[in-house]
Amino acid sequence: MDSPLWVYILGLIGMALYGVRIVVQWYMSEKAHKVVSPGIYWVMSSIGAVVLYIYGWLRKDFSIIFGESVGYYIYMWNISIMGLYRKVPKWVIVVQALFPVFILSLLLWDFPAFVSGFLHNENVPLWLLLFGVLGQFTYEIRSVYQLVYSVRHKESILPLGHWILAVIGSVMIIVYGLIRLDWVLVIGQFAVVFSIRNIILSLKEKAEAAKEDVS
Repeated sequence: MDSPLWVYILGLIGMALYGVRIVVQWYMSEKAHKVVSPGIYWVMSSIGAVVLYIYGWLRKDFSIIFGESVGYYIYMWNISIMGLYRKVPKWVIVVQALFPVFILSLLLWDFPAFVSGFLHNENVPLWLLLFGVLGQFTYEIRSVYQLVYSVRHKESILPLGHWILAVIGSVMIIVYGLIRLDWVLVIGQFAVVFSIRNIILSLKEKAEAAKEDVS
C-alpha cells in the first residue's frame, strides 16, 4: 500500500456512502415499481462527495477530484429543488458550497507541487491518469444528464440514461482501480448491480407506458 491504512478506510467510507445511496434508492424503487429519486439519495451523494474529495487529495489522485467536481453542485441542486435545504442552517449550505473551492485552492496553492504530485505521480502513469479521468468523467457526466433532464421536467428525476452512464463509468473505474491497485475504488463500485437493476426497471416502465399509449 502506498498510503496509510486510515486513508483507505476514509475512502472506503466515502465509497460506502455512494454505494448505500444506490441500494436505498433501489429499494424504494422496487417498492414503488418504478425508478424514484428520493431526497436521501442526494444527501448521501453530497456527503460521500466531500469524503471522496478528501480521499482523492490524500491519495494525490486527480481523477477522483475531477470526478467529484463534475457532480458536486448537481447534488446540491437536487437537494435544493426538493426543498430539503429549508431544514438546514444557512452556514452549512455556505460551507458545503465552498468546500470544492477550498480543496482546489489547496491543490493549486503550490502549483509546481500539484503538477509533480498529482499529474506526475510515479504511482499513476499519465496514460492511466487519463483513463481514470475518462472513467470518472463518464460516471459523473450522468449527473449532468440527470440535471438537464430534471430541469426540463421541473422535478428531480433519475432517467434511464443516468443509469446507463453509471454502469459504463463504473466498469471503467473498476478497471482503473485494479490497475492502480486501489481496492477502495474497486469495492466501492459494488452498487453497479443496482444500477443495472434500475436500467431494467426503467425499461419496464417505458414498455408499460408504451402499452398504455397504444391502448
